[in-house]
Parts: sequence; C-alpha cells; structure tokens
Amino acid sequence: MKHLLVILSISFLVCSCNTKEKSENAIQTDTQTYNTNSYDDLVKLFKEWRAFENPPKLDGAPDYTKATFYKRWPEFKELQNQLKTIDTSNWSIANQVDWMIVWAEMNGYDFNNNILKPWVRDPAYYKAIWMYRSDVPAHEGPTNHGILEVWKYNFPLSPEARAKFISELKVIRPLNTQAQLNLAGNAKDLWITGIRDIEYQSYELAQLKEMKGIKEDAEIIEVIDQAIASTNNFVSWLQKEGNSKTGPSGIGKDNYTWYLQNVHLVPLTWDDEVMILKRELARAWTALKLEEHRNRGLPELKDANSPEAYNKMAEASAVSLMNFLEDQDIVTVKPYFDSALREHLGEYIPKEERNFFSIGQHYDARPLYSHFYHWFELARMDNEPHKSEIRREPLLYNIFDSRNEGTATAVEEMFMQAGLYDDSPRTKEIVYIMIAQRAARGLGSLYAHSNDMTMEEAGGIHSEYTPRGWMKTEKELLIFEQHLYLRQPGYGTSYITGKYLLEAAMADYARIQELNGNEFKIKDFFDTLNSIGSIPTSLGHWQMTGEKKHLESIIND
Repeated sequence: MKHLLVILSISFLVCSCNTKEKSENAIQTDTQTYNTNSYDDLVKLFKEWRAFENPPKLDGAPDYTKATFYKRWPEFKELQNQLKTIDTSNWSIANQVDWMIVWAEMNGYDFNNNILKPWVRDPAYYKAIWMYRSDVPAHEGPTNHGILEVWKYNFPLSPEARAKFISELKVIRPLNTQAQLNLAGNAKDLWITGIRDIEYQSYELAQLKEMKGIKEDAEIIEVIDQAIASTNNFVSWLQKEGNSKTGPSGIGKDNYTWYLQNVHLVPLTWDDEVMILKRELARAWTALKLEEHRNRGLPELKDANSPEAYNKMAEASAVSLMNFLEDQDIVTVKPYFDSALREHLGEYIPKEERNFFSIGQHYDARPLYSHFYHWFELARMDNEPHKSEIRREPLLYNIFDSRNEGTATAVEEMFMQAGLYDDSPRTKEIVYIMIAQRAARGLGSLYAHSNDMTMEEAGGIHSEYTPRGWMKTEKELLIFEQHLYLRQPGYGTSYITGKYLLEAAMADYARIQELNGNEFKIKDFFDTLNSIGSIPTSLGHWQMTGEKKHLESIIND
C-alpha cells in the first residue's frame, strides 16, 4: 500500500493548500523519516497520538491557550510524519483501515487547530457537566477534555468515587476562567446560542445536590456552589461580550468539503450533500403522500393518551421489534440487545409537551426504537470490545457519525421494507416523516455552514419542510439540533448521507455475493457490519467488500 500512502500524503498537502483559511504552519512537513512496516508500530504510534491529543493542564483544567497549541505543534507534526512513513503495502485490509482511522484523527486535530477552533469560537465547548450517556460512542459535537460524566457514578458515592467526583468538579472553576481568555472569536450564532448551554450547566450543578448522599457532604456542596458561582459569572461575561459579535459561524464550502473527506472520510463534497439531501427530502415527501393515499381507507393511528396506554404500547413495540429481528433473520440478536433497548423505552408525555420524536413515539414506538440500534452498538462496545485497540474506544471528533447515525437512520427504512410494519401500514407514514425531517434539518445545516443562511434561517428549512408541522410543536429541539450541527460540521447531514453510504455498501456487498454465486443474506451483512465496529461507513464498505472505488475522492484528491 506504499503507493496509497504517497497519494494520501499528497492529498493531505494539496487539500490543505487549497483551503485558503489554513495557516501556513498547517502544511509544513518534517524531513525525518521512519522506516517501518509493522502493524504493532501503528498501534504504538496510535497510543502516543491519543496521549498527545489529551492536552496538558493549566491550573487543573485542560490547557487550550494559544501559546500551548503553538508550542505543541511541532510534536504533532512529528507524530503525523511518523504515520505517513509507515509502509502498509502488505497489510490486510483491516489493518490498512486502522491506518486510515489514525490518519483521519490526526487530520481532525489539524483542522480543529487551524479552522474550527472550538475553544476560541464556541462557548458551548466549555460545557463541563454531562448527566447522561450519548446514544453514539462519544458526546455529539466538540467536547472539552475535562468533562464530568455524572452518569458514570453510582450514588451514594464510594470513598474512591467521591475523591474522583470532587476532583472533576474542581476543574469547572479554572476552565471557566480560562474560557474567558481563550474565547476571542466572532462567530455570532455559535456565541449567542452557546450561552444557553452554559446557563443550563448551573441548573445541572444544582441537580447534583439532590443525588443520594450529596446533601450531607459539606465539602462536595461547597465545591458545587463554587462551580455554580463560577458558571454564573461566565454566563454574565458571555452575555456582555455577545453584544459585540457580528461574524458568521459557518466554516465555508471548501473547508466543509475538506473536513468531510479528510476527517470523517465521507467521499462527498458540500455540493454532493446538497444534492443527496434535496433528493431524499423529495423522495420522503412523495413516498409519504403515496403511503397516505394507499392507507386512505384505514383508520388513523391513535396516540397513547395516558401513562398506562403508553407503557402498554411501548412494551408491545419493543417485543415486536426484537421478535422481528430474531424471527426474520435480520441480525444476530445478542443477549444484551433486549436489556439495552428496554433502558430507553421512554415514558408518557402530555400531547402539548411532545417534540418531533415523541409525537411519533406515542403513535407507534417501533420507528424510533429501530433508530435505537444505537444502543445495541453501545452495548456491543461494552460487552464485546473490538480486538483492534484502534477501534475499541470512540473515534475522536465524531468521526463515527456516518456509521452510527447513518446506520440508525438507514435501518428505520430497511426494517420497514423487510416487513416490520406489515401489521400496521400507517406506521410506515411515520418512517417517511422521520426521513423528511432529517433531510430538511441536514439541508439547513449545509446552508448555515456555507454562510448562505444564519442558524435561525437554517432552522426555518428544518421546520417548514418537516411534514405535518411536527417540528413546530416544541422549539427547544429545533435550536438544539441546528446549534449542534453548526458546532460539528457534517453531523447534521450524516443521518442521510450515512444512510446513503450504507445503502451503497449493501448494494456492493450483495452484488459481489451474486457474482460469486452466493446467496445474499441480510443477517450476514449486518453481522459483518457490526463486527467491523463504529468506524466510518466508507471504511466499513472497503473492509466488507474489498472494493475502494468509492474512496477515490479521498485518496486521489
């Protein structure tokens, strides 16, 4: 694969040069070479890289100061150049895929350092409290290195956990102080909307006092109160500074395309994604209307109108989905699948308080539970860690989005097409509504990143092009999603483009099976996909089929 590495190295340099905003030091290379072709050396380098990626501390908090990034840049380039000199010519495809994962992560660091700069442009980057586990391998969007994962703790705290809990709480004050030095950006939408995240942190900190054993612990209460005071002071500063913010928040088309291809390994451009999302939006609306016509003689779905009705419907939905996956040979159902799903069945929400997803969920929860394929994947990571150390933990910079969000979105329709709703044709309408919503919100995010629209205007597409007005019922979801997608390029589109990439992978996989005289089995496809891990779909496609033509825009750019 020596020729591929040369191409990849050239691609990195060319793309960096063509992206006007990239600083000159981002494309300087070291002349030192490392003569190696050992996969073990890649794993060693990966560990060194991950250790480097976690920044040093400043007053107990991760150090995101400009001087520290500048000082560490040569060390990063040394690591990057070591990777480029590894000769993978005789490696298995799986090992070559691992090389590309490390390459993509390093490109992500480069991009963050020179373009995205969340520690400079994005106040929400400094959110330090996370009460819940994300439904994807890591938290959605850029996240600082000093976060307190409350969901990982059991209350009341053991002595060891208590010490760790206090230590992590104490990061908040110096992190807030540092934030006010680092945040020098002029991205108006990111700034103004990010204030909400920091404001909410005070509420979450206050919630910690209600955890078992906390009220009686004077030391912890004092640390929490200090964190609340610091957070409130940070909010006041953000509000004051926000009055002067006037600049755009999008990264521009060229930067967006470079990021897609070289970091998230999505072999598409900004224009490609616009075309795909427009097509999917029109297809979803058309399919919905045809389905409504087909079902016109059937009674309308009735929503669960009480906690008892919801619980009964949720239970029936979970049983139906799990039986379908097992009985119809869709995927090997692991023992932990059922428990993973049952932890997220949801609860009854009064009609006037429901957001987009809970509206559909109260009619029939199976479309949303299909998307909860997410939780099967996380349970697999917990129970069956991947043999590759490079794939075992979440990939950095949300590089997993095309795989995890794309798969979760794709199976909603795939399970429907395989017969999940043969007993309830009107439920198919919910599936098309969900596809349309994801296409609309992703399309809005593209125009926000090209700076053709503000975040609010992008939200207008999101809201107006979602069928039945389901995105007009509860505004918090709209703000949350468009803010996230502005913070994390490519994430808003990954649901639909990831679906597109997975369908392409399945098509290639099926075609090759036919060419070899083998029967295509959907269970084999999903089991193979699952065994590969939460890596970009384009790489999974390569490993499952041996085909890499779809990667040409990345390796030959």
